[in-house]
Amino acid sequence: MFKHLLVPLDGSPLAESSLPVVAALAETLECRVTLLHVIEWNPPAAVHGAPHLADETQAQAYLETALQRLPAGAAVDRHVHTDKERDVPKSIADHATELGVDLVVLCTHGRGRLRHRLLGGIAQRVAGLGPVPVLLAPPSVAPPGKPFRCETMLVPLDGQPAHEQGLDPATGLARACHASLHLLAVVPTLGTLSGEYAAAGQMLPGATSVLLELDEDRAERYVTEIVARLAGTGLTVTAEVGRGDPTAMILDTAKRSLADLIVLGTHGRSGLDAFWSASVAPRIALKTQVPVLLVPVGGEGR
Repeated sequence: MFKHLLVPLDGSPLAESSLPVVAALAETLECRVTLLHVIEWNPPAAVHGAPHLADETQAQAYLETALQRLPAGAAVDRHVHTDKERDVPKSIADHATELGVDLVVLCTHGRGRLRHRLLGGIAQRVAGLGPVPVLLAPPSVAPPGKPFRCETMLVPLDGQPAHEQGLDPATGLARACHASLHLLAVVPTLGTLSGEYAAAGQMLPGATSVLLELDEDRAERYVTEIVARLAGTGLTVTAEVGRGDPTAMILDTAKRSLADLIVLGTHGRSGLDAFWSASVAPRIALKTQVPVLLVPVGGEGR
């Protein structure tokens, strides 16, 4: 389970949107938290509407203020990286390794192009540069004055044993938070196949439809076996199999199940090559208002 959280903050209120999640985890898991600010090389005057922190004194004062938003008595360290960095994502990933943290918590800033730039440029790169899980918290995860609570966790699975590695942190976190787990397997329809599978579906629609029906049967057995495997853990575990586009099905299921957290196993080193296509994890993180926990996995395809 997570014992040490790394929380990079850039000085903006948007970055601080991750703090309600950090506060909840720090209190529930009784873990250590390190607040990190990396001083950039030749930074802009402002970041997301807030003055850019240009020196160590400003950064230390800012982190001290941010610290006040975490639970009293929590073990919190402050660290300012004073060597001006050209590559902030690499610096964050390096700090995660050097400090021995087991979870990095980042906010997915803003909307539109700004949000895409940040997720693609910082959060995705941090997730792709090392083996440490990354939790992406959207700005709206906890409105002011409302604490973050994790009561239902959605865990999409695709039948690959490597991606089941995301189940370990999911079950541990669910046990600590007294949360339920909802497992989801998604089987495409003929119309939602992509890449070479879409081409095969167009050439052989009848045979492809039969194969997809067989895949649905296998998915049903697969999630049923996992529910049975977790029966002795004391957790409340449910499961379902959906048909359609994986991204759309995951987003819809998260909304319908009132999920507080989505856990995705990813081949992070190859740019979030998760599940059915390389675009699934980034699309989910960009579109959902639910925090997403990205768990790097090993195995084939990494």
